[in-house]
Amino acid sequence: MSRHKRPLVDQRLARIEGHVKAIRKMLLDGRPYPEITHQISAVRSSLDAVTDVIVSDLVEDCVATARKGGSVKDTVLELEQVVSKLR
Repeated sequence: MSRHKRPLVDQRLARIEGHVKAIRKMLLDGRPYPEITHQISAVRSSLDAVTDVIVSDLVEDCVATARKGGSVKDTVLELEQVVSKLR
């Protein structure tokens, strides 16, 4: 992952971590399940957004490697593995 995107991903993951802790507190506080599931849905969307940033960065890396004339085989393989885990 490129250096300039790592802080963005870390920031998003920290926010998600806070939301997950808040969901746990909601459960322990006896909040209604509809409220809890709404928050879980928001966390899922946030995780999807982080995944999009990571996959996008990986694709950019693959393209940059190809433009430099380097072997893209390893990067493409890595991309394929990431995408297959998302299915």
